[in-house]
Amino acid sequence: MSQLYNDSHRALQDEFGTRKLADRAEEAIYSEVMDERAQGYIGSRDYFFLATTDPDGQPSVSYKGGFPGFISIVDERTLVFPNYDGNGMFLSLGNIERTAKVGMLFMDFEKPSRMRVRGEASLLRDGPLVAQYEGATAAIRVEVTGVWLNCPRYVHKHHRVSTSRYVPEAGKEAPLAGWKRIASNQDAITPEDAEKARKEGLISEEQWGAMVAEGHPEA
Repeated sequence: MSQLYNDSHRALQDEFGTRKLADRAEEAIYSEVMDERAQGYIGSRDYFFLATTDPDGQPSVSYKGGFPGFISIVDERTLVFPNYDGNGMFLSLGNIERTAKVGMLFMDFEKPSRMRVRGEASLLRDGPLVAQYEGATAAIRVEVTGVWLNCPRYVHKHHRVSTSRYVPEAGKEAPLAGWKRIASNQDAITPEDAEKARKEGLISEEQWGAMVAEGHPEA
């Protein structure tokens, strides 16, 4: 019995003549646990893409980044990653609180490869798994239910330039997010951040948009 395919997948496989190929792929690459190779690959990543869905089935995809190793491997069935200060929308975490199911896509664009993980996630607000992360507001624990490696075909090759200046680091105060300096946002951020914004200098939405467009490091 397939762990990956349902009736709609099977119907398309039959329509395009790929059922045998799909079965061969599942047999070769799919696992319910993270083996040593998967643990090493996932544990060395400095970013990934997180997919969640709300109770109505509306999907959301989010980029998560940190220093290499910010995804902690607890055991072959469990991984943890931090939640850092964001825009306050909590789309991914809100979906996790309601539906729990997640999909994770791990990429290496320098030596093109990709790995997918799916599982059941839960939000951790305190405890040692949260405390291990400098600057984290919470952590997400994922009980892995499936993991598989995809071929690198169609993955464009890119070279890594630098780590984001905003990733929290022990002994250093994280810089203020560029959008928190926007004048019209001052009544919506914390008084502490508003004071920092005032000291650094307020900017307009247009100025911040121009910074983003040009890839300015302080955007």
